[in-house]
Amino acid sequence: MSPLPPAPVPDAGEPLIVVGIGADGWAGLAERAREELRRAQVLIGAVRQLGLLPPECAGERVAWPSPLRPAVPKLLAEHAGRRVAVLASGDPMFHGIGRTLAEVAGAGRLRVLPHPSSVSYACARLGWPVERTEVVSLVGRPTAGLNVALYDRRRLLVLSADAATPAEVARLLSERGFGASRMRVLEQLGGARERVMDGTAAAWPHPPGDPLNVVAVECAAGADARRLSLVPGLPDEAYEHDGQLTKRHVRAATLAALAPAPGELLWDVGAGSGSIGVEWMRAHGSCRAIAVERDPVRAERVTRNADALGVPGLRLVTGPAPEALAGLPTPDAVFIGGGLTAPGLLAACWEALPPGGRLVANTVTLESEAVLGQWYARHGGDLVRIAVAQAVPVGGFTGWRQAMPVTQWAARKP
Repeated sequence: MSPLPPAPVPDAGEPLIVVGIGADGWAGLAERAREELRRAQVLIGAVRQLGLLPPECAGERVAWPSPLRPAVPKLLAEHAGRRVAVLASGDPMFHGIGRTLAEVAGAGRLRVLPHPSSVSYACARLGWPVERTEVVSLVGRPTAGLNVALYDRRRLLVLSADAATPAEVARLLSERGFGASRMRVLEQLGGARERVMDGTAAAWPHPPGDPLNVVAVECAAGADARRLSLVPGLPDEAYEHDGQLTKRHVRAATLAALAPAPGELLWDVGAGSGSIGVEWMRAHGSCRAIAVERDPVRAERVTRNADALGVPGLRLVTGPAPEALAGLPTPDAVFIGGGLTAPGLLAACWEALPPGGRLVANTVTLESEAVLGQWYARHGGDLVRIAVAQAVPVGGFTGWRQAMPVTQWAARKP
């Protein structure tokens, strides 16, 4: 269940004008955008953006505070009843302030006048089709988020946080076996000071330049690059673990039963190494997960695995369940990978689910299997046993080594 946006700031009658502006400043704006900025009584934007406006824009100039998001409702409320224009970089609705304003003020109050985005400019310069170019934003996000997008021959555009981002991208690519990737840094796109710097990740030769930049990456995987599938069931060696890991084939079956969909939230209870939450989030960029793990050492391992596999947004809660579940946002699905015999755990997870929510629980012990049998008798669903055998040497021959069978209960709340 996606989180609800905050209640909109009451509409005071005036529309909220949102004007996209590029590195070309006032000269690059259409006449309608210029007229709206001239008429505005209040002009809100970054210090750099406000500095692009000429004196004829006579409204009161207000710079965004930091952190920005928590300040938006208060700032709009302070200027209620006045004609407000907000400046945004490029297209306000593409990784911009437009989304926040729509949630806070209400989409119906916005009048958005977009400018070409940095992505459109970059693709135009590079000759890349926009629809086939993956965009990764590192603005206010960890660089580890780039890991999920690294595939041989893939074209990426990275939205930089500042002048240091290109070197950070080059370092990450090199560490992940993509040092041969070509990198181009496009600065001040559309402006008079537009510049392109070229090189490879492993031998990135350029010092930090302009903070207003986009990094274009043509991924080239080296022999040491780890190839990871987009579908669930990553190799067990992709994870750092102490044995508390849902193994590859069982993990693939578990994710299939959980059935992640865009925007949904998973509770991964008894996370161990975090593999279920990680692969849930890798299923789609908008999928969210909360890993609940009582052991602090394993909890730290969950975070490292999430970073390494490109989903640093995985939220971690350290503590025993069901106590640690109190106050968490409502999940769309719950996976229980351990602790099924803990008093009240299954009941708490079932109760937390909304109608239509899914619960999947795995176990290898008879005691926990008995608990799942009771819940299956009460609520139905699917109760299955998953058995995996692996071929191993037996003297000079080959035989099967059976892993411990896993009993899985999967049910949908009516």
